[in-house]
Amino acid sequence: MEAKTGYEPTQGGTGTNPATVPPFAMPPPGQVQSGQPGQTQPVQWIPTPLTIIGSPPGLESLTQLDQILVHQHIELVEVFTALELQNKYDIKNSLEQKLFFAKEESDFCDRQRKRSSRQFVMHVVNNDKQEVMRVVRPSHQCDGNDTVAVEAPPGHPIGHIRRRSTMCSSYFEVLDARLKTLLKIRDFCCICEGDGNVDFRLMTPDDSQQIGKISKQYTDYIQEHYTKADNFSVVFPMDLDVKVKATLLGAVFLIDFIFFESTPTRSNELQKL
Repeated sequence: MEAKTGYEPTQGGTGTNPATVPPFAMPPPGQVQSGQPGQTQPVQWIPTPLTIIGSPPGLESLTQLDQILVHQHIELVEVFTALELQNKYDIKNSLEQKLFFAKEESDFCDRQRKRSSRQFVMHVVNNDKQEVMRVVRPSHQCDGNDTVAVEAPPGHPIGHIRRRSTMCSSYFEVLDARLKTLLKIRDFCCICEGDGNVDFRLMTPDDSQQIGKISKQYTDYIQEHYTKADNFSVVFPMDLDVKVKATLLGAVFLIDFIFFESTPTRSNELQKL
């Protein structure tokens, strides 16, 4: 795959699969949780796009984007108790228009016992509440080489994310359905005390060129220190294959669980690297 050099965002941006998909609650039409607990605000869903050849059904909107935003919902129960709930995310474009809604499916006991290392199935639905994509994380590997599989539509693999760890560093491989390496995601070099974004560099397979990045964005003091709700931005070339763009969304979920799920501000992974 030929890499592109430009990756500036557009203006405005800041296991085993279950045989059936269980129903789950979505925010009421026209409303979504805002950054402040207990508040709602109107949501702009993007219009349903036309079918595009080569794009998995339901993911056509990704073809015209060079950036997506992933905003995790704030769960008040997690703020005031030690319970681990299912994660929920809004996926938006750079204009804050909603593309998809994602909700984790996982075992309650696994969430309390295994915490960030739990296996899960992330169901991604569109504005018609149709599941257009699924991200599956199997049981955690003791060697640190975590993986997720991305399916679009569900049951049809389009890519994988695989974490590679060594004594000195770790990185993620972006793989296609046949496990061919397409891109690499390099972990942050270091993290300093204080507030700020954490960037993961999106590289060509030979590490010669950066073509984008995944950023864990700083929000505000309260959200960072008292909740586990994180905001991410993913920047990539607009002409990147839509299946690879969707696979990068799966990378966001895996990165969130590995690095930012264990504690409100920084997981133990951040302290060790």
